Amino acid sequence: MELFWFIPTHGDGRYLGTREGARAVSYNYCKQIAQAADELGFSGVLLPTGKSCEDAWIVASTLVPVTEKLKFLVAVRPGLTTPTISARMTATLDRFSKGRLLINVVTGGDPVELAGDGLFLNHDERYELTDEFLTIWRRELSGEQVDYSGKHLQVEGGTVLYPTIQKPYPPLYFGGSSDAAMDVAADHIDVYLTWGEPPSQVEQKIERMRKLAAQKGRTLKFGIRLHVIVRETEEEAWQAADELIAHLDEETIASAQQIFARMDSEGQRRMSELHKGDRSKLEISPNLWAGIGLVRGGAGTALVGSPDNVAARMKEYADLGIETFILSGYPHLEEAYRTAELLFPKLPLGKSDKNEDPAFISPFGEMIASNKIPVYKSK
Repeated sequence: MELFWFIPTHGDGRYLGTREGARAVSYNYCKQIAQAADELGFSGVLLPTGKSCEDAWIVASTLVPVTEKLKFLVAVRPGLTTPTISARMTATLDRFSKGRLLINVVTGGDPVELAGDGLFLNHDERYELTDEFLTIWRRELSGEQVDYSGKHLQVEGGTVLYPTIQKPYPPLYFGGSSDAAMDVAADHIDVYLTWGEPPSQVEQKIERMRKLAAQKGRTLKFGIRLHVIVRETEEEAWQAADELIAHLDEETIASAQQIFARMDSEGQRRMSELHKGDRSKLEISPNLWAGIGLVRGGAGTALVGSPDNVAARMKEYADLGIETFILSGYPHLEEAYRTAELLFPKLPLGKSDKNEDPAFISPFGEMIASNKIPVYKSK
């Protein structure tokens, strides 16, 4: 397994849907989270994108110098920038980060927000544009000079002079549940992402994507985007889940659901359908809780439970083909530590690139009587 964490550039706090327990997401706070994720052994971090977020490219460029191994999953936005400019940005950040850039292809699913950004295409047209964008982007970063004339994009002599460190370019991640999105993924993407749906639904998507990619002579890797609420016991975990939404009232939930309903994202529709705005039916699968999706767009589910149970659910997804787990929790700084301390020992994680001696660097608590290293004791 490969585990990523999340930089909450659209806000953070102890509760959802309220100013109670909220905290400022400053540069120093983002730096704390990134450095914690780096030190704890997360492989990378996802940076969100959209009008509610600080700009992901700028945030990543400021966090690269203060981290060592951490990779940054940063969005390119077809239609909001040109493929050639995006390719040059990719090459620069990949080079300056020494190969720590990953690319998240985000087509967008909110027509109102996209109109504010100057994009007025319908759902399927946006994926046509994404296909053209990635065709140009990939060819340029592969070293070609590109002449291209499509339905939505035209380029004459498009080039990238500075090559990327990762060859032929940083891996492409992408999530989309519609037919149009899956067709794009089959043609271009390296890692197909799904939001945290129940395992049976995830299995169906993976099987379909494998078949589509095979028809193109390609193979894909798979990842999942989930929140996590892990505590030492089941009871503590579910209590923490209830506390996270303790300040939500029905008016706030209805307002959020109304905004989600205007979107033409198939993934968002599937997320909303899991709970239908009803806070009385939020455990949609064993240890899978949809409470976050009451007011948060995009990833709206969390794995909730003890370390053993959360790890068991993650292994179920892994058995379906999921290799990368992009996790988050509220507040993100404290939950990064909690997740690493409680969950990492239960999971088959990849080895660090550095040849470090875990007996020396691993946490073992305070020395007993200044002379003895504590040992694990069964409860």
